[in-house]
Amino acid sequence: MPARGEQDDVVQDIIEEPATYGDAILSSDDEVYTKFSERPLTQFYQPSQKPASFESLPNRERHEEFIRKSVEILLKDAVFEGTSRNNRVLQWTCPEELSRLMEFGLKNGPSTHEELLEILKKVVNYSVKTGHPYFVNQLFSSLDPYGLVAQWATDALNPSVYTYEVSPVFILMEEVVLKEMRSIVGFEAGRGDGIFCPGGSIANGYAISCARYKFQPDIKRKGLHSLPRLVLFTSEDAHYSIKKLSSFLGIGTDNVYLIRTDDRGRMDVTHLIGQIERSLSEGAAPFMVSATAGTTVIGAFDPLNEIASVCEKYKLWLHVDAAWGGGALVSGKHKSLLKGIERADSVTWNPHKLLTAPQQCSTLLLRHEGILAAAHSTNAAYLFQKDKFYDTKFDTGDKHIQCGRRADVLKFWFMWKAKGTSGLEKHINKVFENAAYFADSIRNREGFEMVIDQPECTNVCFWYIPESLRSCKQDSDYKERLHKVAPKIKERMMKEGSMMVTYQAQKQHPNFFRIVFQNSGLDKADMIHFVEEIERLGKDL
Repeated sequence: MPARGEQDDVVQDIIEEPATYGDAILSSDDEVYTKFSERPLTQFYQPSQKPASFESLPNRERHEEFIRKSVEILLKDAVFEGTSRNNRVLQWTCPEELSRLMEFGLKNGPSTHEELLEILKKVVNYSVKTGHPYFVNQLFSSLDPYGLVAQWATDALNPSVYTYEVSPVFILMEEVVLKEMRSIVGFEAGRGDGIFCPGGSIANGYAISCARYKFQPDIKRKGLHSLPRLVLFTSEDAHYSIKKLSSFLGIGTDNVYLIRTDDRGRMDVTHLIGQIERSLSEGAAPFMVSATAGTTVIGAFDPLNEIASVCEKYKLWLHVDAAWGGGALVSGKHKSLLKGIERADSVTWNPHKLLTAPQQCSTLLLRHEGILAAAHSTNAAYLFQKDKFYDTKFDTGDKHIQCGRRADVLKFWFMWKAKGTSGLEKHINKVFENAAYFADSIRNREGFEMVIDQPECTNVCFWYIPESLRSCKQDSDYKERLHKVAPKIKERMMKEGSMMVTYQAQKQHPNFFRIVFQNSGLDKADMIHFVEEIERLGKDL
């Protein structure tokens, strides 16, 4: 009998005699492929036409060619063609048509490797190329080559980061990276605690959980029945995750008191004090303030030093959601935007945002040692045995609410190794320069109007006003008509695939564009391209 791997796996269960394959019919979904007798399978199938095997183990004979061709497709279509300025950001397809083209349905029998390669090409083709220079739609973008390689390595190793015995490299790597990030934040000697989280929203949830535990440790055993009515405070422009995770943790959205923001989107500290006093007069128990360093839309930085002083006065936990703006901390030129962050109890910082690590890469950093384990550990005996032969302080998984957990650290650590801290700083400085250049390009340009004249971060918010509306600002329906402009331009750019920029309404403002810059591969010519493309798409409205 041929050695394992030399026979095509489609007949692995029907081999009866050495070197022969009997009379057998290969079928899938009741379709007969072929009938054969007394001949090697290679006469019927080329390597690329092999049906996929059910065994979850790579085999060089069966899989190497398929894997290499898959990587070639990814390199060509996703990595290089997908990030070329000469190609589209997306190929827009309506949901009904995309469902037909992709054939998302699943079947009973296996697919061939050739079919899978065609499927992979379609997946890439119809997906948005978020690494494209003209994808400036979200608070993530770019395709960092070093992060990408590390992401592939993560998936090839498929670790779960909870114990040293299972994940020794990544356990130690996490501790080094988290300590360095705490040092950059300003926690003394980098001491404290920290974790990698599945997204900034969950990091903010961890912060609420730790703040609540610090306020009332009995919550872990007795639950909500042991607590008074807890109240936390955040700005009206804060990320929605503060409300969402407050609901999830049983605090309730009614107990998230929203603080007004000024005309630049920053928390009004006087109003914060008033709302804290209000909660006390109601007999509630204020326990936490969540400030923001880089709001989602405007990119505003709350006055952290002033807020920290208020928190000290009222003995409240200070959390800073720096998921977006935290990257500025690595820049000597821009870190002053977060002045006072070193006084926080906890900080959310997402390297997958301004620092462009691949999705997802989010951290929670705390100045308090041991509070994550105190609040969340359960000491599962089957996983966190205390009598192991090595120092079990490296079994860090029990402080997470997850059990299985990806090694999100590798892609950021590898990028950091590649570029050095100085390279990260150059990256941040360049994206801020690009944002400033774009803002300067439209500030006094006919047809453009800034929402915030001097943006603090790399978010630039603006209206494009078509020529037909430029003399109508005094009309009663002006805002209503302007409100329709951004959605229409967005529709056109999506259908052409030329670029992606998001829009939104906020407070009393009609829909406006928010362009965000975090790709340091862009230059001034790209800034002009964005301006001229929006003009082209909207000039006839």
